Amino acid sequence: MNFCILGAGAWGTALAISLARSGNSVTLIPRRPEQAQALQEEGENRDYLPGVPLDKNILISTDLESALNIANACILACPTQGLRALCEKITPLFKPHWDQKCFITLCKGLEPKTLLRPTQVMEESLPKAYFGVLNGPNYAKEIAQGKPAATVLASSIEDSTLIKIQEAISSDTLRVYRSKDIVGAELAGALKNVYAIGAGILDGLKLGDNAKAAYLTRALHEMVRLGSTLGGEKATFYGLSGMGDLVATCEGEWSRNRTFGQRLGSGDTIEALLKNRKTVVEGYNATQCFQERCTQEGIEGPILKEVYAVLFEEKPPQEAVTCLMTRSLKAEEH
Repeated sequence: MNFCILGAGAWGTALAISLARSGNSVTLIPRRPEQAQALQEEGENRDYLPGVPLDKNILISTDLESALNIANACILACPTQGLRALCEKITPLFKPHWDQKCFITLCKGLEPKTLLRPTQVMEESLPKAYFGVLNGPNYAKEIAQGKPAATVLASSIEDSTLIKIQEAISSDTLRVYRSKDIVGAELAGALKNVYAIGAGILDGLKLGDNAKAAYLTRALHEMVRLGSTLGGEKATFYGLSGMGDLVATCEGEWSRNRTFGQRLGSGDTIEALLKNRKTVVEGYNATQCFQERCTQEGIEGPILKEVYAVLFEEKPPQEAVTCLMTRSLKAEEH
């Protein structure tokens, strides 16, 4: 199958390597021409995925129209806040037969201001086409190195086409499950980054294994409740795009969101942590978006509320932990 990947960050590059290794045709289009030149000359993505050689069969290009024209599926690999602008680059090039293509997003978050999910942004910004989302516990470097992993491809596309894409992305090291619950997959992928920041704060405060285990349990419970209230299916949040991604992101030393929280818990300032970053801490914006959304709809999320207070209201991390520990006692709910 022929894939076009727009965006050459860590995850977009890793997926390109994985797809090419499985025998697919892959065109990788970096956002900047100078990045495309660097990838061609250096044979690796030194900015976002250093030490992992690019597959020689990956075509690095800046010709968006040609790549889209021959692709069976287009993968949009950019931060959520840049998705609309990327879609607007595609729209003028759109041809009638492209309405049979599947545009798959790797974004994890809500669009600031509109609070829309990535596929909702795509539906507004692109002409009629098929849309999907790829989401799961997928650490980019491990995917690129061919270590075993699993992920979820959620789409409303007709089953025969979805199965073909599922089979093309799958390999002996990457197992892909399909789902129809786009809403749940997108909400899970965004919410887990919020809770990963909280998990990192616990690590930074050195509060121990008991605290971390209790936190992860209650974070999962809150994610299921918030996500299902906002339209996702409960089962999705117990799957790879929910619990699987939550565990990986809250525990992985590589996790940007967990590391961000850890450094906050250790005493670093938010301003210092956000200054001059090459990579995006998705959970930072997601926390603000979900807090606003839940406030609008009257949904209670105690952990979300405390993470928001630390990030945007200058609440000391230890005080936020104390607030969670001293809430009114209740029966455990499942």
